[in-house]
Amino acid sequence: MFQYKIPISLYIHMPWCVHKCPYCDFNSHTVKKIPDYEAYIDNLIKDLQQDVVMCSDRSVHSIFIGGGTPSLFSAELIAKLLTKVNQIIPINKDAEITIEANPNSVDVDRFNGYQQAGINRISIGVQSFQANKLKNLGRIHNPEEAINAGTLAHNLNLRSFNLDLMHGLPNQSVDDALYDLKQAIEIAPPHLSWYQLTIEPNTLFGSKPPVLPDDDNLWEIYQQGHQLLTDHGYQQYETSAYAKPDFQCQHNLNYWRFGDYLGIGCGAHGKITRSNGEIIRTIKTRHPRGYLEGRYLDRSYIVAKEELPFEFFMNRFRLFEIVPKHEFEQRTFLPLQAVNKQINFAIEKNYLIESEYGWQVTEQGKLFLNSLLEIFL
Repeated sequence: MFQYKIPISLYIHMPWCVHKCPYCDFNSHTVKKIPDYEAYIDNLIKDLQQDVVMCSDRSVHSIFIGGGTPSLFSAELIAKLLTKVNQIIPINKDAEITIEANPNSVDVDRFNGYQQAGINRISIGVQSFQANKLKNLGRIHNPEEAINAGTLAHNLNLRSFNLDLMHGLPNQSVDDALYDLKQAIEIAPPHLSWYQLTIEPNTLFGSKPPVLPDDDNLWEIYQQGHQLLTDHGYQQYETSAYAKPDFQCQHNLNYWRFGDYLGIGCGAHGKITRSNGEIIRTIKTRHPRGYLEGRYLDRSYIVAKEELPFEFFMNRFRLFEIVPKHEFEQRTFLPLQAVNKQINFAIEKNYLIESEYGWQVTEQGKLFLNSLLEIFL
């Protein structure tokens, strides 16, 4: 049985976008005719009702409404959704509740409506503040809309807000990348997601790859960008996330600390720990058509015990903080002896430092993170 309650979060996926970006491999579907958004909300509620039986008596630690473009949904529908969620599984009074928004799908009334519905954190998909870069990325907003959306979020006095920025863009120079960061810093978001563009299979960029900066330029962009963010009080707490002190994304922290989460909506993934120590992963139906017909669960499976060390560290080593030893035991239900050999090898390779309390990834370990993780396969 649980010796303590593993924190549980809720991820809600909204699958529709006005336009599919050429780099995007998320489960998003272009709007060809206006979907029945209210019917989708009703199905999300039914989906949650089926999943909540796995949660015992836990309450929700955080909620993240992602997509797709969740800001296509009205504030009234988001309010209905959050009200029903709280009736099915209690939401902690101090829960972080985030919604993703595209700059061109928001205005003052919509942002105010989201806040009144219970949203206390907004994540805005800016990607760049330069018109030519946005065009190359297939984004349908312009720099002015990005600045306006960020300024709106800033003036709402939310618990927090985030700007998503990408680097390593087609034909991007170091100065281009720094310009985007400086524009973001002027808006003063408490949190910045700053991640490198990667070419994924099954995307337009995957079939027609653009010219990206070479490794030397990418390293220069990262080093100078990291220094700029650090100089302005942002702390890197995760591979691609920076925050002002005490403004880390609580929802993502729960993922990376191998917490539990329910995933509802098209293609959403979930992870639930049973009282007997079994870890269940769930994957929901990807296409809205099947989902709206009530076929929510695509598949679920129990994670094999021998795979748990890799799964735990694959998440945990993304964070630039000490990994408590007791957390490994509590969240995998495995003894420390199960990973002694691998830990010692990682220490010999200078990937980890060990203390009585826990393990810390070294600078060498950060540079060779994949090699570190392979030790636990």
